[in-house]
Amino acid sequence: MSDPKRGVGLFDLTGRVAVITGSSRGIGRAIAEAMADAGARVVISSRKAAACEAVAAAINARHGTERAIALPATIGDKASLEALIAETGTRFGPVDILVCNAASNPYYGPMAGISDEQFRKILDNNILANHWLVSLVTPQMRQRKDGVIIIVSSIGGLVGSPVIGAYNVSKAADMQLARNLAVELGPDNIRVNCIAPGLIRTDFSKALWQNPETLERYTRTTPLRRIGEPREIAGAAVFLASSAGSFLTGQTIVVDGGSTIAGV
Repeated sequence: MSDPKRGVGLFDLTGRVAVITGSSRGIGRAIAEAMADAGARVVISSRKAAACEAVAAAINARHGTERAIALPATIGDKASLEALIAETGTRFGPVDILVCNAASNPYYGPMAGISDEQFRKILDNNILANHWLVSLVTPQMRQRKDGVIIIVSSIGGLVGSPVIGAYNVSKAADMQLARNLAVELGPDNIRVNCIAPGLIRTDFSKALWQNPETLERYTRTTPLRRIGEPREIAGAAVFLASSAGSFLTGQTIVVDGGSTIAGV
């Protein structure tokens, strides 16, 4: 018998519950909107309550029903994340899809100049917080023998950089986190994958794309000759969360316009 929560189409998320961190703007918001369009009930979460509520309201207005709720949380605070998952269960039910999208990068420059505090914040928010979230949702996923975890990494985890080195270290670790978790959780039918975006037009990355020299160099050497838009990452997330990606785990999908394969 087919699982009614899975819907009927390859990309149908009808009946699924998705928690997306950092979803009040940028890539996270685009993923939440796309998953809601695919039928999921989505939890909008970031630090600021008003921003979360605005996104949830917009999604609900678009669909004419409560397709989204706002549950603010701070990724660096374990108790806050525990409350996020607990309240999701109360309001929507067990988490079927976890998207670890929220991240921090408080330093821009050579690694020789980064403070210990800044480095620890990057590692705590970009790696440890993902571990916490996964640990919070996997017991219920294991019980149901079903679940999807998506970590939004970066092509920074595949290349070096003179200005975002510590961030790149954290994003490389996220890729390995996904591989390890895929091995551990696969026997319980829980799939874990990463998405590695290239340069995307978001507030988070504006220090890069608003720099004319950086933007020109990136677009000149990228096969598609442009940077990406948040909605172009959302499709990969829906694919990984749906039955279309049901035999894919432990992988990193690179969505970068071809920049990492340009060879220049």
